[in-house]
Amino acid sequence: MIDNGRTFDAIVLGAGGAGLMCAAVAGQRGRRVLLIDHADRAGKKILISGGGRCNFTNVNAAPDRFLSANPHFAKSALGRYRPEDFIALVDRYRIAWHEKTLGQLFCDGSARQIVHMLMEECAKGGVRISLGKPIAEVTHAEGTFSVRYGDEAATAPALVIATGGPSIPKMGATGFAYDLARIFGLAVVTPRPALVPLTLSEEDRLFRALSGVSADVEARAGKAAFREAALFTHRGLSGPAILQISSYWREDEEIGIDFLPGRATDWAVAAKRARPKTHFHTLLGELLPGRLAEALAKKIGLWSELANICDDKLKAAQQRLADWRFCPDGSEGFAKAEVTLGGISTADLSSRTMEAKAVPGLYAIGEAVDVTGWLGGYNFQWAWASGWAAGQVL
Repeated sequence: MIDNGRTFDAIVLGAGGAGLMCAAVAGQRGRRVLLIDHADRAGKKILISGGGRCNFTNVNAAPDRFLSANPHFAKSALGRYRPEDFIALVDRYRIAWHEKTLGQLFCDGSARQIVHMLMEECAKGGVRISLGKPIAEVTHAEGTFSVRYGDEAATAPALVIATGGPSIPKMGATGFAYDLARIFGLAVVTPRPALVPLTLSEEDRLFRALSGVSADVEARAGKAAFREAALFTHRGLSGPAILQISSYWREDEEIGIDFLPGRATDWAVAAKRARPKTHFHTLLGELLPGRLAEALAKKIGLWSELANICDDKLKAAQQRLADWRFCPDGSEGFAKAEVTLGGISTADLSSRTMEAKAVPGLYAIGEAVDVTGWLGGYNFQWAWASGWAAGQVL
């Protein structure tokens, strides 16, 4: 192409994880790439992730840990750019990392190291980066995409939508990707908050009074189940188990909580035989945080010595504690959601290249697409994999 400072081989919109990866890969393949973001810093979500240490991937990032209208769509990209590939990149930059529970990998130091690494990779590919300039207009004619951003303009035969979803708007997140997709005739699966705290109704106010109390539970919604910590908040329920199950929960549906996962079925009846003078709430307090044990015992209505409670009531209590039903009245929305469910329909994209089937040269990657991972580094792995897949063919 003619080098007039405005003409590129590809323009990538969005300097988050997926956009940075895509631009770096394409640039290092010899493509002239322009990367644009309205934010004043690249990788803003990366910087706040994992408590500032960036949970940059998960060693268990298999396709069945991702939600999409087409559960098979993510297989190609995830299979060709795997967690070990990103780990190798991290190791090349001598970024120290460690594995936490459930395969989650974090930087020993700071998330800034991951952003610096990706910026360095872009620099190696000669990527031109423009930050702090909002995108004013995107048009397409005769195989060329034209983008006006701030007081500048650029053209390219390829355009990549990597602007994410509307989760965490305080970081500058918007639904721009969906507006752009619709302009080009791509379908959008209705976006909704995911990995988000759930709110409880007045009926469950008792539990909202337990704000700050956490316990290891198994949370269930439909066929999905996650055993991790749940946290009671002044608005409802949070913690890893709840964030995970929120992606599967639908409005007006119940979720089930097993407060004593792994406990023998007849634990209370057995305790009655062994320790008849122990109060039920005391027994429960040995298994759960004290405030939670008291609240549950009161709600069940058992507040006496085990010897004074018939076996049938104890069995009913055991059963209820193994599947306590909550009907959340909503979630804390995109403001507190870590990611977005839904997005640009995978039916309109190539799973191998991420290119729009009906619009040659148009690509969509990362959170903008209807692929959403579990909590714990999965969504970053999708960002790296989808960005890599598009970067290979730009």
